[in-house]
Amino acid sequence: MPLEPTKLTQHTQAAVDAFIAAGTAANTVRSYRSALAYWDAWLQLRYGQALGDGALPAEVVVQFIVDHLARPAADGTWHHLLPATIDRALCQAKVKRQPGPLAFSTVSHRLAVLAKWHKLQRWDNPCASTEVATLLREAGKAQVRQGVSVRKKTAITREPLQALLATCTDGLRGVRDKALLLVAWSGGGRRRSEVVALRIEDLRRLDEDTWLYALGATKTDTGGQVREIPLCGAAARALDAWLAAAPCPAGPVFRRLRKLDQVTAQALSGDAVARMIKRRAQLAGLMGDWAAHSLRSGFVTEAGRQGVPLGEVMAMTEHSSVSTVMGYFQAGSLLSSRATRLLDEEDVVPPAGLG
Repeated sequence: MPLEPTKLTQHTQAAVDAFIAAGTAANTVRSYRSALAYWDAWLQLRYGQALGDGALPAEVVVQFIVDHLARPAADGTWHHLLPATIDRALCQAKVKRQPGPLAFSTVSHRLAVLAKWHKLQRWDNPCASTEVATLLREAGKAQVRQGVSVRKKTAITREPLQALLATCTDGLRGVRDKALLLVAWSGGGRRRSEVVALRIEDLRRLDEDTWLYALGATKTDTGGQVREIPLCGAAARALDAWLAAAPCPAGPVFRRLRKLDQVTAQALSGDAVARMIKRRAQLAGLMGDWAAHSLRSGFVTEAGRQGVPLGEVMAMTEHSSVSTVMGYFQAGSLLSSRATRLLDEEDVVPPAGLG
């Protein structure tokens, strides 16, 4: 039976969905599922309909925004429109962590997921409407004016990195964590998903003080082309120490440890990397909001601080957007800029009678 040229069969659509799922990073898939589960629960509680019932109108998206973004009132308090009963029900359904408004970044992410969902269903995207775009833009401005800023993880620059490394004295675990920190940081500020995906087969010795590791598909580069990234100096030596302490012919480079330093064949999880960084920061007595992303932002910040050209930095990090990397790079550049020291303390002349 001939196929209709304007429609996909059920089997073809299933194949399309499978390709999209296979080509999407695991962390992204999890975040999409979480966001869609929240949309579905909110829609059922607020409107009595499920997510898949049809395209959502822009008015529903507007309601979602004002339900979840806090806005300042005349008395200085902050309010959002989500009824308390629905708020509690969302928490009881375990799609919401705690009652109260959501962060602007969380609302923006859930709108982006909804837009993606509509695109996959070949429905009109309600998030692209003028009223939604205008509301979101002005809501963002209102939050900034009221002192609500986007919270960024603390960057691990050179000094915090050295403090973290100084805690890695706890046996085999310390050897592994030191290698992981240096490989991730010196290797271009690698994402945690890339670090835990690194395999021994991806490593190639270039010389006594240099390793090359093959980087395959990443969050922003899924073209399939293998790129080799160098690991030199301290990072190469730390990797040597770990591979000698826990030799393995193949498989994940960074593996889980059981009690009594028993090395398993299982790769560390991304969450385990984040927990390790927080733990090491606590041991080092470092103040800040530390996470796995701190390695990536810290590499870029330190490169800017040391005057490394932006193009060379992006060649290492493989950022696909200049605007994404520029904020960290400029922050680092300003730390060593002469413009921040135009007037030194010794140049300040005290007022007459006070000298």
